[in-house]
Amino acid sequence: MRERAILDAARTLAAERSIRAITLTDIAEEVGMHKSALLRYFETREEIFLRLTADGWREWTPVLCERLSGASRPSEVADAFATTLGARGLLCDLFAQTPMNLERNVSVEAVRTYKLTSGEHLGVISAAARRALPGLSDDAARDLVAVAVSVAGTFWQISTPPPEIAALYRDDPRLGHALIEFEPRLRRILTAYLDGSLALA
Repeated sequence: MRERAILDAARTLAAERSIRAITLTDIAEEVGMHKSALLRYFETREEIFLRLTADGWREWTPVLCERLSGASRPSEVADAFATTLGARGLLCDLFAQTPMNLERNVSVEAVRTYKLTSGEHLGVISAAARRALPGLSDDAARDLVAVAVSVAGTFWQISTPPPEIAALYRDDPRLGHALIEFEPRLRRILTAYLDGSLALA
């Protein structure tokens, strides 16, 4: 129960601001405990957010697979990824932070546990993508998930700048290219990837 309370507190804070800005002290204060007590449950802030990333895979996978069950064209598969990821900003933020930070200040066992979880769900999603598009190879389906997760993590950061930076992009016509819409851009890229992969099959 205490672990879940810590994870819930971290999730609440992450919904309000960037993961990068949240400290262990912030999480301890949110859950109402001292930082030293929190360290009995999690070694680092990265371990907390890595656990949340694994939780994110578990929540996202069945929702995405349900959407994929009704898809039969590359554009529909791409749309399933784009819309379900677009509705999960925290997960996209976590995807961006995982290889850069979250896997680097935790125990080897924590990384092993996370990788087993993400690998399991990658397999489930890629199988669902192949059912939707039977011409897609196993490697191409797995690459689809990797591309979607990687691009979503990057594009979420770009498409949600701090308010003052967003205002800068809007006010200076020369910087209009820096304003991107997350779902349409991700949808176009994944559709192009799928069209190319099917053409090469």
